[in-house]
Amino acid sequence: MKFSPNDICPCGSLKKYKKCCKPFHDKITFPKTALELMKSRFSAFAVLIADYIIFTTHENNSDYISDLKSWNQDIMNFSKNTRFERLEILDFIEGEVESFVTFKATLFQDNTDISFIEKSRFLKVEDKWLYIDGRFIDEGKK
Repeated sequence: MKFSPNDICPCGSLKKYKKCCKPFHDKITFPKTALELMKSRFSAFAVLIADYIIFTTHENNSDYISDLKSWNQDIMNFSKNTRFERLEILDFIEGEVESFVTFKATLFQDNTDISFIEKSRFLKVEDKWLYIDGRFIDEGKK
């Protein structure tokens, strides 16, 4: 998928990508909150920037592997075969070193709805937020 810096950012901000998540993806600046990190990670999946997903994942995450080339390829395969339709933030609990973001990701693969709700946990390490883990939530529970 071709994505222009002038396109609307996939994170749902309604800002142009270049004024929203792109500076994070380019590592010009870093998210100041776990919520910003969550949104920028969703955008990175949508615009095929696997390196950013790897860069912002805590080493204790179950998906974290030392074979970065293989991990990068797995992320790219997922992203290329997925349409990232919408991100909805349902809840945000901000802490000093641990934060939680509950969101709904509306995704499709070959017209099949693979949307989900997740409560993600983020840890602040050396002044940078990292994704540590998440758990799926049933639609009715949130």
